[in-house]
Amino acid sequence: MTESQSARTYNQSHVPRKYTPGRRRVSVYVSWSYPAEADRNPSELDNRFSTMTEVRRVAWPAYETPEWSNPLRYQQGIAGALELFFRAWVPFQQFVGEVTGHAVPVFQRIDQAGVQLPLDQRVLADADTLLVFGLDHMVTEQDATQEEIEAVRQFLKREGTCLLLGPHHEVGVSDDLKVRDIEYHHHGDALVPRQQRFGRYTRSLMKGLGIPVENRYGLRPALVAGTKKIAPLSIARDLDTRGWLTGVTSFNFHMHLPHYALTTEDARSIHILAKQPIDTSRPHPFTDAGNTEFNMFLWMPPQGDRAGEIVVADSTIFSTLFGGDESLNRFWQNIATAT
Repeated sequence: MTESQSARTYNQSHVPRKYTPGRRRVSVYVSWSYPAEADRNPSELDNRFSTMTEVRRVAWPAYETPEWSNPLRYQQGIAGALELFFRAWVPFQQFVGEVTGHAVPVFQRIDQAGVQLPLDQRVLADADTLLVFGLDHMVTEQDATQEEIEAVRQFLKREGTCLLLGPHHEVGVSDDLKVRDIEYHHHGDALVPRQQRFGRYTRSLMKGLGIPVENRYGLRPALVAGTKKIAPLSIARDLDTRGWLTGVTSFNFHMHLPHYALTTEDARSIHILAKQPIDTSRPHPFTDAGNTEFNMFLWMPPQGDRAGEIVVADSTIFSTLFGGDESLNRFWQNIATAT
């Protein structure tokens, strides 16, 4: 992550983008309350993001240069770790901006200044593709209101729209502390606590819209033998008539990814387009039950009065915080140019 080559602005109102045929307007909506996340008590072990100090300790010496370690220059609390997300989304924003000719705004449900922005027409009116990143911890009580659910439902009635939902992982649900410890050692990320439950907002939105998906677990993907590269996806290309995964073989590696479990047996309404092989060398209740892959990328084609499409995929595949390659860039291109 390098410094911006142009001046950065903050605390400005969004300028709506004009519709341009063949050039999608992509927006990102982060479902968290920034203050609720940043103000979590660091002495509490579970259900919070890491402080920047913890990131530096675990990732040492990656963040020991002054731009990260100097408290006069970079925040050392939880807020500093949250800012890593914003900086790692910039390459996706730049890539899509270059492809579409439209800037990619990032909205927050409640931002650093405490300004609340429900998912309403201020966000939806000038978007063709909306990415909702479910990075809110459940304990912060972010729920989609009926007004928001209806606004998104109306958005999806517009031809050519796409809603991508990315609820993050669901680690440590069990009341059995030994099971939580097994899950922790399965993913192997020292920065993730024994319990870290995400996605209350996206869950409530999916329930309201009738999307039969639930995010479960935090599973470690398998790697290509002898490398640090994530194992290729198992792609159902015969079902991908839309071309979401054309030219794509894998996403980027992340130590704890959610399994998007279906809560319906109706295979016509939702398609599992890609599954990710799991690192089975590390025990986990999900693999102990005989599973070797988890659902990674789901698609709901238009149906009934819903003219828009719905996709479910984790927010980490839009962040360079976890690496990237040509395959990931091709996926971003597919998202940006879907018509």
